[in-house]
Amino acid sequence: MKNRFEIQGNCLTVYLPREVDHPAADEIRRESDNILRKNYIRTMVFDFSETMFMDSSGIGMIMGRYRAMGMRGNCIRVTGVSVYIEKLLHLSGVYKFVEICREA
Repeated sequence: MKNRFEIQGNCLTVYLPREVDHPAADEIRRESDNILRKNYIRTMVFDFSETMFMDSSGIGMIMGRYRAMGMRGNCIRVTGVSVYIEKLLHLSGVYKFVEICREA
């Protein structure tokens, strides 16, 4: 996976791949945990601009990062969501824990 992580101050932006399935979610989980251990991160932003497909492992990955960030309000944001991804976030209940921005 190409470099999909960008740190600006205390914000980590994760640029998600075209398909967020189990292998991709696992790799993002490992890399983001490593970054969280080494840096002071207050906010994570998941950029869905390129994402066309996400399964339940993607939902689990987002919820896991929410827990890793201390379950604070406004610590997780998602941007560039398509109607499909927004619908998944609502159906799964993740929208209660993350801030959803349709535009990147």
